[in-house]
Amino acid sequence: MKKILLPIALSFLLFGCEAPLVLQTPEDRQAITAAIASEKPGNYYIGRRFYKVDYKMWGWIKNPGETWKQSQLVMFNEQKKLAPDRERNAIGSDNNYEYRLIGVFSGQKVYEPASDSFYPEFVLTSASVISTNPPLIFPDKRWIDPSIRLLAPPRF
Repeated sequence: MKKILLPIALSFLLFGCEAPLVLQTPEDRQAITAAIASEKPGNYYIGRRFYKVDYKMWGWIKNPGETWKQSQLVMFNEQKKLAPDRERNAIGSDNNYEYRLIGVFSGQKVYEPASDSFYPEFVLTSASVISTNPPLIFPDKRWIDPSIRLLAPPRF
């Protein structure tokens, strides 16, 4: 009996506190496809806030009509306009929000020390919320957990 209970108890201790795996659903993919199809061409970008406790990049930005696979992970230049969460003095409170962004890519790359990588610089001039609960653009919800050091790009 002890031989059976010990592995069960150990697995509970090792995995019992782990958050449940929440996967991207077919409904998420349909909603993403519909959202992309409805994006009108124009002089703006679609941004998805990607807050990570240990990193300083802002999130993923794409052109209207492009897939999230085509997006870029960027650093904001906030000299003209503060990021929405910084403006509210609530850093990371908008994790995974989707925005309509106005601004330009400066052509510069900005070093982010925690990831030891360079990212495109985006000079923000305006941001408005599209959705506070957009469909998941990653394989599972762990990717948007601020405490998990995962920087892989969206897969849809």
